[in-house]
Amino acid sequence: MNKAEAVLPRGHLWVNPDCGLKTREWKEVKLSLTNMVKAASKLRSLNNPMG
Repeated sequence: MNKAEAVLPRGHLWVNPDCGLKTREWKEVKLSLTNMVKAASKLRSLNNPMG
């Protein structure tokens, strides 16, 4: 996301949780989605110090 933000406006970026998850077991899907949520939350907090 950081590399993408260097060349695209933030409003044009999103995480696609469907990318490759249909062929995975639930354990892998849950871990992947958890990591995506953590990354998105971290980026939001870095870019919005007020919360």
